[in-house]
Order: sequence, then structure tokens, then C-alpha cells
Amino acid sequence: MTNPSSLISRLEVVPIREAFKHEAHHFTRWLEEHIEALEDRIGIKMTVIQREKDVGDFNVDLLCEDENGHAIIIENQLERTDHNHLGQLLTYLVNLDAKTAIWIATEPRLEHKRVIDWLNESTPADVSFYLIKVEAIRIKESPYAPLFTVLVAPDNQAKIVGEKKKEWANSHLQREEFWKSLLERSKKSKTSLFSAVSPGRYEWIGTGAGRTGISYIFRLKKSSAEINLYIDSKIGEKNKQIFDELAKNKDEIENTFGDKLEWDRGEDKRSSLILKRFQDGGLATPEKWEELQDKLVDGMDKFHKAIDPTLSKIKL
Repeated sequence: MTNPSSLISRLEVVPIREAFKHEAHHFTRWLEEHIEALEDRIGIKMTVIQREKDVGDFNVDLLCEDENGHAIIIENQLERTDHNHLGQLLTYLVNLDAKTAIWIATEPRLEHKRVIDWLNESTPADVSFYLIKVEAIRIKESPYAPLFTVLVAPDNQAKIVGEKKKEWANSHLQREEFWKSLLERSKKSKTSLFSAVSPGRYEWIGTGAGRTGISYIFRLKKSSAEINLYIDSKIGEKNKQIFDELAKNKDEIENTFGDKLEWDRGEDKRSSLILKRFQDGGLATPEKWEELQDKLVDGMDKFHKAIDPTLSKIKL
């Protein structure tokens, strides 16, 4: 009876140059004639259009098309990945109006893997990048064969994350623009409360109220904004005492301010809050920014004048 183990042999990985002496003359030509070997690994049907396609002073190794007629570029590198080939990959993609870029190398560097991941995340949904490691293998004295391992491939979730990041980045820039304009208006007002504050990219900017852990805050949301006194001295009991002392003068504070305020003691939180909301505009309505900024600056001036006299007298 035949021993089953005698029917199994060992797969051997050999130096790539042992199988393909020259990248362009041997490997690229072989891939052109056996493109199905790569198709099976990435799941894309491809038709080879041209080998060594001219792109200015460069030559893309293989220019292909997918089933929808979209261009695919393949850049081969039978060595460690480098910046030159990364640059060429992007040059070919843009100049040939390709939708898919495939970079095949024997030693993909981690830094370049991260770049391809980032490109998949950051580029439009219909653009895809692959980073593939190629090795030469054989079993005993069998013919050599290339083994393709996909290290990076496009991912729908990555595209969604990328779009979210772009949205966040755009929001950061919008907020910075909003705060810059608001602070300029604030400098022209009757108070110098925010004169030393710089515009930021987050949804709030604040300045100290002269007491540790207490700040006057501007907050900008998507469709609203607010001014508030944020009380958080790191000691919850102390925060509640300060809030309670201010609340004893609620009527006087609101009369001086000229409107009702929201008083949030924060029973289940360490911090406490006194605030005024403005519901007629926010980050998503740039056409209302000027009007909203005027209301915020004027409101903060009145808010500070209404609260500070009582706040400055509190002794704990």
C-alpha cells in the first residue's frame, strides 16, 4: 500500500532572478502572456492592451483594460520597492486616466504598503490600488512559477473612512475660518475677554474666567451655536458648590443678561454648565455666519458682565 506522505512534496521558494533573469524581457513578457495568473489573485478580468506603453519619458510595464473598458496599469519591480517606482505608478495612473494601479514587487517595504493603503482610503471610490508581492516557486525539478500574494487591495470600508476623514478635515478648516472671523469681531467689541485666544479647528474655543477650572466658552455645532460657562475644577463637589452659589443669583444674572439661560448642574457628571443657545445658524450655514457671530460676540459680552460679578465673589 502506498504511503500517502510519499505523494506530497515540498514547495520551494527560489530567488526570483533564478526564474526571471530580466524584469522587462522575461517577467513582464511572461505576465503579458499569462495575465490570468494575476486575474485569479485579484478577481479582475483584464485584457492586455500594450506592453511598455509610453507615458512621456516613462514606460508603463503593462497597460490593460477591465471588462468595462477602464484602463489598468501594472508596474513591475523585481526588487525592493522604492520611491521612484511609486512616483511612476502615480504618473501612469493620472496620465493614462486609469482607474486601477497594480504594483508588483519582490520586497514591498512597509512604508510603501502604508502609502498604498492611504491612497485606497483617500482617492475617489472608483480608483483602486494594489500592492502585490511576487515570489518564484517550484516543486523539486518542476518548472518555475510565480506566486502572487496580495498585500494591499481596495476596501469599501476604507473608502467610507476616507470620505469621513475628508469631511472631518473640511469641517476643521471651516471651523478655523469661523473662529478667525468671530475673534476679529470680538476684538472690536467692548470686551477683551478673548483677545489672547487663537482660532482653532475644533467645535469650541474658550478662555479662563479667572478661577481654576472655570472657562467662558464659544461652541459651534452643525446647525446651532452657544455661549457657556463651563465649571470643571477636577473636584466634582467643588463644581456643584460654585454652580449652586451662582444659581442663588439666577434671577439677577438673567435680568442683567437680558434673557433666560439654561442651568445644568450636571447631577450625573463632574462638571456643571450655564449656557445660552442660538438656534438660527451653525457650521453648515455659512451664509448666516456673520449674523451668528455678531449674536455670539454680543451675547458673550452680556453673559460675562452678568456672571462675573457673582463669580468673582465666590469663596471656597
